Amino acid sequence: MSVEPAKQKAAAKTLTLWNFFTIGFGAIIGTGWIFLVGEWLIISGGPIPAMLAFLLGALLLLPVGAVFGELTSALPIDGGVIEYVDRSYGKTAAFITGWFLLLSNIIMCPWETIAISTLLGTLFGDLFPWLRSVRLYSILGADVYLFPALIALCLSGFIIRQNLHGSKAAAKAQSFLTKALLAGLLLALLSAFDKGRLANWQPLFLAVNTATAQTQAASFGTGVLALLTVTPFFYTGFDTIPQQAEEAAQGLDWHKFGRIISLALLSAGSFYIICIAAFSSLMPWTNFIKQPLAALACLKHINFTLYFLMLCITVLGALGPMNSFYASSSRILLAMARKKQLPAAFIPADAAQPIAGPTHLLLSSGIMLAPFLGGNMLLPLTNVAALTFMFSCLMVCLACYRMRSSEPDLHRPYKVPGGKTGIFCACCISFLIIASMLLPGTAASLSKTEYLLLSGWAALGLLVKSLLLYKNKKDCR
Repeated sequence: MSVEPAKQKAAAKTLTLWNFFTIGFGAIIGTGWIFLVGEWLIISGGPIPAMLAFLLGALLLLPVGAVFGELTSALPIDGGVIEYVDRSYGKTAAFITGWFLLLSNIIMCPWETIAISTLLGTLFGDLFPWLRSVRLYSILGADVYLFPALIALCLSGFIIRQNLHGSKAAAKAQSFLTKALLAGLLLALLSAFDKGRLANWQPLFLAVNTATAQTQAASFGTGVLALLTVTPFFYTGFDTIPQQAEEAAQGLDWHKFGRIISLALLSAGSFYIICIAAFSSLMPWTNFIKQPLAALACLKHINFTLYFLMLCITVLGALGPMNSFYASSSRILLAMARKKQLPAAFIPADAAQPIAGPTHLLLSSGIMLAPFLGGNMLLPLTNVAALTFMFSCLMVCLACYRMRSSEPDLHRPYKVPGGKTGIFCACCISFLIIASMLLPGTAASLSKTEYLLLSGWAALGLLVKSLLLYKNKKDCR
């Protein structure tokens, strides 16, 4: 039997619809738009197919976001994903879902710390050589420098501090970081209006050229499809919105809350499309894709001041997802502990603090270790996070479909458009995205290293589950 929210320790009721939007939008955007715009054009074969792929990616995920909106408005509980699956498919399925969702969320905090350290050591290191004056070692082919690692730790410490002060302080930080991201978008737009030319989008599509290897696309359609299979990772993060539902402000309109997730997805899609359009207009896109970190490189050639400002915004942009995923990870740990799937130590003793001491210790330890792992850890962590995130989405969609029959009288302030047909579409979309990651030969398929990481996490989950079962049996005696 599930624990009703009314009988749980009350969390601070402070988060508004704007707070929930910034939590999700900031988690989705991150820094990928700066690092990978050039790669998107290479995969798809040009700006037009790249923009189309991101538009389709956002539209395809709308039914999945609507499912989260329906269930969260009906059951506004921190870490509610575990509750939805438990009510539908039982404790074992809930543990598996929670365990893999935890991995997708917990990865993103150190991921952003590594990204900050890498950015400081490379691009900022070119401007300020002292940043690379102390080389510690090389790991997986990537150099680790002392000062970039220390600065990354200090910036990460700010996020940890905000979360220590509760959800209100973390939400204020997220609001500021979201505005910084929008400032970066504004800079890109101003540069495009000043120096951009639509003629730079020509040719509208370029097929793969074996002589120059300019793109990876054989045709317009395959180019769009190839990038489309990768886009789910760049929309990862909308699940952070419902993870803190228990801390919603009193009187919040739950029908509007259901729409916030869809709004975050559409806003993120618009953000990506505008970035692709703006940056690829600054120079002929066939030259643009040859630049390392193309978005920043083209700004450097146009205006050094804008380039430096964009570098600073990129660093701030990495803190937004870290803040969202830190809070989300803590709520997943809380929800699993409430279900006795993790030790009770992850439940805070003080109702005013939604994050327990051991949770802070676990999450901050991963963040503090991350800058010393090197930049080459980014890609394996990226793909594993995307797969485990989509697995949890599939389980939530299946739970929503079953609950329409098993709990028809459950009050649902917001419902998925199209009813069970819409929910079924969300299930199919989630399944197809997962298949694209597991089938060999696709653009999003996992490598051996990523399968190893995934297997290790599964083995650790089996160990945790076995130890808890043993402890419960021992306590019963």
